[in-house]
Amino acid sequence: MEKQYRNVFVLSGCQATLQVTGATMISVTGLAGYALAEDKSLATIPLTCYVLGSAVTTIPASLLMRSIGRRAGFQSGTAMGVLGSALCSYAIVAASFWLLCLGMFLMGVYTAFGKYYRFAAADAAEESFRAKAISLTLAGGLIGGIIGPELAKHTVSASVDHTFLGSYMSLGVVCLLAMMILTRLDIPQLTAEEKKTSGRPLGEIMRQPVFIVAAMSSMLSYGIMNLMMTSTPLAMRAHDHHFNDAAFVLQWHMIGMYGPSFFTGSLIQRFGVLNVIVAGIVLMFVCIASALSGTMVVNFWWAMFLLGVGWNFMYVGGSALLTECHTPAERAKTQAANDFMVFATMAISSMSSGLLLNKSGWAAVNYGTIPFLLMATFATFWLMWQRRAAASTVAVEETPNKRG
Repeated sequence: MEKQYRNVFVLSGCQATLQVTGATMISVTGLAGYALAEDKSLATIPLTCYVLGSAVTTIPASLLMRSIGRRAGFQSGTAMGVLGSALCSYAIVAASFWLLCLGMFLMGVYTAFGKYYRFAAADAAEESFRAKAISLTLAGGLIGGIIGPELAKHTVSASVDHTFLGSYMSLGVVCLLAMMILTRLDIPQLTAEEKKTSGRPLGEIMRQPVFIVAAMSSMLSYGIMNLMMTSTPLAMRAHDHHFNDAAFVLQWHMIGMYGPSFFTGSLIQRFGVLNVIVAGIVLMFVCIASALSGTMVVNFWWAMFLLGVGWNFMYVGGSALLTECHTPAERAKTQAANDFMVFATMAISSMSSGLLLNKSGWAAVNYGTIPFLLMATFATFWLMWQRRAAASTVAVEETPNKRG
């Protein structure tokens, strides 16, 4: 097996464990926060701390991996996940809302490292295989999307005295499994020559139209997805749906997020990355329509599934587009800047989710996503226009030469 395929296989397995922890936390943390918080409008603050932990770690994580390599960096991040799981478990026993927030912050640190799995796969792949490498790595999340909600359902009441304790303890076991899988990763570090130069200034890289659209696609897809996903268990609870129904809906949401990854890379190669991003935007609009059409379990199910597929097309497309922006020497800071903006957007959406749901209801959460989807639409069509204009200019310049 070629090294690039083996690395994708390993990183896909790591993505699976990352998503198991993510799906489990999403399933239980909003409810755990609701149970522990005196002010119920703060129920999603632990999830916000999780996102904040990711946001503040994104840049240091990328720079650390530039220095010590991908495998050592990923192992360091996973160790933080074990610690975060232990702290969340203790918070449940101690009935401490703020300790739960701190534990979730550390789980966010772990996640910040794990979000670079897709870029690690692309960095070690041939140019023609990069989009597929990103897509197939994310496909591992499908396993996590199926197992995570099931793990939450079977562990949420495992402790008779402390609801949610079993779920948080299970996260530590999953993180230890990830550490074992990572021992098989084989990605070379940057050469001494590549480490000597940092390439172009970050501001110059970020002013490129392709970077702007890549970052917006990833930022807005994650922000919108996070806004709706974190409020879904609470919205379903408010409409008297059982916890198992919410776990089922989130399970299918995860399937929608990661199932398409088996073919998203191929779609990008066939139809172009910008067309795939546009398809993702359209699916998100359909998701909103489904969410606004009713509050039965089937409405939540359709909305969350379509939200997942739309996220996949936009996020994989944005990640693939980002690889066009930088050289190997520039990749650490470029990827860090992109993911910092993604997690900052997620932090804002996570914090807004509980407040918006508590104050204005489920419909307001959905309507609040529309302006941001329109922004993504305009940005993507702007880059399409730029590329077509550039192609037309090249064609006009080449025509006289052919005639001559």
